[in-house]
Amino acid sequence: MKIIKRIQEKALLENLKPSKVLLLTGARRTGKTWLTKNILEQFDEPFLFLNGENIATIELLSRQSTQNYLNLLGEKRLLVLDEAQQIPDIGNKLKLMVDTIDGIRILATGSSAFNISLLTGQPLTGRKTTLHLFPFSDEELLPFEDITARKDNLFQRLVFGNYPEVWQKHNTENKAAYLQELLDSYLMKDILAFDKVRNAPQLFNLLRLVAFQVGQEVSYNELGRQLGMSVNLVIRYLDLFTKVFILYRVGGYSRNLRKEVVKNSKWYFYDNGIRNAIIANFNPLPLRNDQGQLWENYVISERLKYQHYHRIPSNNFFWRTYDRQELDWVEERGGKLYAYEMKWNPNRKVKIPLGWQKAYPDAEFEVVTPENYLDWVT
Repeated sequence: MKIIKRIQEKALLENLKPSKVLLLTGARRTGKTWLTKNILEQFDEPFLFLNGENIATIELLSRQSTQNYLNLLGEKRLLVLDEAQQIPDIGNKLKLMVDTIDGIRILATGSSAFNISLLTGQPLTGRKTTLHLFPFSDEELLPFEDITARKDNLFQRLVFGNYPEVWQKHNTENKAAYLQELLDSYLMKDILAFDKVRNAPQLFNLLRLVAFQVGQEVSYNELGRQLGMSVNLVIRYLDLFTKVFILYRVGGYSRNLRKEVVKNSKWYFYDNGIRNAIIANFNPLPLRNDQGQLWENYVISERLKYQHYHRIPSNNFFWRTYDRQELDWVEERGGKLYAYEMKWNPNRKVKIPLGWQKAYPDAEFEVVTPENYLDWVT
């Protein structure tokens, strides 16, 4: 089995510092535990590894006193807490450790059950660094791919996504079964555990409607009407999906020009495989009528990984006017604007919308296709 080197490995090593907490967040099954153990193998010093899903760990850390934690650590000054979000009041516990135990280094991971950075945000202000781990990126897979198989592999990833265990399965039936199990047994259960949510059918139906609208503006009123839900509940659930690393929201770009639409949002899935599991469609790419949607979702998710892994600060938007001129993706970074259109067919001619050209003449423009997308995401 090939071992894929994760881009975040270097960042983890650089940020695991004395008297600091390093938070590694990400959905379940993206490889956080494997990466953590790989990091530990590179340290000569002794460490204490605790799993927050083990009730014994919760009991060991329940007495919130410096002496209790010193007794647990002994001479060790490297503490690793896997699935730390399961530990009650974890933020204050970690704060006490870094404030009172000289030189301690802490690595805490958090899965999609909660974003651990939310749980620890206020207590650890100035004491933490947060990194995120996504499913495999094209940049991570590229060194391991035969150039002759790259196009076929891309076809597979547009349908089955980039979760590590999916990548290791070569049978399409096994890939589909794994994704369905991941959705049912991990992601949906984690969502239901979040904030006392109990209405699983409503949640799933909302996700399904959004999955069919990838790349399109989503109307909260329309979603609420179709599902018999209030607009506020729709917004609450969609926000929940962002916190558990399933969906990513993109708002409309505007500099207050009257013709620009900004009130609606677009929603993208962090992984194509999860999107296709939700709509129960793993048909091969040539047989599908949503190739454009799959391409747009995939390349945008890869761009998000690239931005995060390479610390590229960017405000991300889409752009549309009331007379239906539009751009798929706009980045505001370094004082400049960059506009992009995602096209699955590389031979399709694309013109810059006239309204955009007039409003933002200094913005750069590019069409992202299967032929050039690697330059955008690696």
